[in-house]
Amino acid sequence: MKWQTETMAATLSQFQVLGTPVHILDDYTDWLTGRLAQGQGTHVVTLNAEMSMQAEVNPGLAKIIQGADLIIPDGAGVVLYLNLHGYRVQRCPGIELAEALLQAAATEEDWGVFFYGGAPRVADLAAQKWQQSLPTLRIAGTEHGYHPSETEAALQRKLQTLAPRLILVGLGVPRQEYWIAQHRHLCPNAIWIGVGGSFDIWTGQKFRAPVWLRENHLEWVYRLYKEPWRWRRMLALPHFALRALITRMTKSKKLA
Repeated sequence: MKWQTETMAATLSQFQVLGTPVHILDDYTDWLTGRLAQGQGTHVVTLNAEMSMQAEVNPGLAKIIQGADLIIPDGAGVVLYLNLHGYRVQRCPGIELAEALLQAAATEEDWGVFFYGGAPRVADLAAQKWQQSLPTLRIAGTEHGYHPSETEAALQRKLQTLAPRLILVGLGVPRQEYWIAQHRHLCPNAIWIGVGGSFDIWTGQKFRAPVWLRENHLEWVYRLYKEPWRWRRMLALPHFALRALITRMTKSKKLA
């Protein structure tokens, strides 16, 4: 591989966000490709405020997140929390990390990519889109997220046989985190990353917020506008922001 193993020298700085660890790096893609070059598998969690709040009341999810190899600051709320505690970090959306990894995979002959999740045909279409965009990308296989339970064993055998190096799981939170934790032993040397609704975006069935909203950490406003049924889930955001402020003020008083 052309990726330099020196990238592994970069140590992971870890910070707690309401009890959930977050890793801080300048370049997550380089770190991941460095691990892959050394034959080390990685479970990547893309942490946002909603997931962090879920983990507080869901011990099973919290255990999976804490056991992940890499936890990136995906959501604006997590970035806000880190900034309030003196860590000036950039948001790393999971969809953008996945895109960077796909571009990296296209330069490596021994990488294979597996798309799993989404409605029937969506994973196929997402794989086709990326194959057209990156002709040298090797698609190992696809499977939608609505297959019957009796075919689960066949999917597991398929993964073991194909041995992809990058596995994108689009089942939504927390289902994709549970699925990865239960199945990553099938391909222990692969990068496993939950990508939520990224397949829908790549296939044009949904759209990301305009760039100016993303750059101002307001992508959640666009999502609420496009999917108003999410309003109950979005209540986690102001709750998380309030918790972040209270935690920061409490810390300041202790230091005074």
